[in-house]
Amino acid sequence: MKKIILVAFMVVAVFMETGQARAAAYEWEFDPAHSRFYFTIDHIFSKVIGQFEDFSGTFHFDPENLKESKIDIRIEAKSLNTNIRKRDNHLRSDDFFGVSDYPLITFKCRGITHKQGNMYEIEGDFTMKGKTKTLVLPLTYFGTKDNPLKEGQVVAGFETTFTIDRLDYNVGDGKFYEMGVAGKDVTILVSLEMLRKK
Repeated sequence: MKKIILVAFMVVAVFMETGQARAAAYEWEFDPAHSRFYFTIDHIFSKVIGQFEDFSGTFHFDPENLKESKIDIRIEAKSLNTNIRKRDNHLRSDDFFGVSDYPLITFKCRGITHKQGNMYEIEGDFTMKGKTKTLVLPLTYFGTKDNPLKEGQVVAGFETTFTIDRLDYNVGDGKFYEMGVAGKDVTILVSLEMLRKK
């Protein structure tokens, strides 16, 4: 009788482990050469376009298993680059990002839902300069394909565009906005190519 119970227990354990393995969403890695975090903001009559160059995170995504899919992002605030050194140093200062006290910009996923076609929504907590707000972002999933540049590897494409009010996150005190020099609304474009083993 004990042997029967032991065998049954082992079968259940194997089944549970197999089920858990199947439940895990695919884990992807950033292709750093083809992934970008861009931002755009108005400056009087022109637009300043920049990017954050140092980022990392965990990226689990499977359109057939959204329950276990999760995307968390970490961006080094000091890595911003608008191609003007003087301006970048000013943006890193306490007047704006205050990177010494607030080195990270983060997004922590709460869940991903499918809307229609290749469109999804990702809900999560966005934190910048110590302020956190819950955002619901549109996410375009372009699909996957075998990487034509590397055998045995799969590549997937993702993109999101959204706008935030930088003053909601204390990125600036509003002085330059009131002067008509720098806008308060920042448009962010995230373009990602993600990689995993086939």
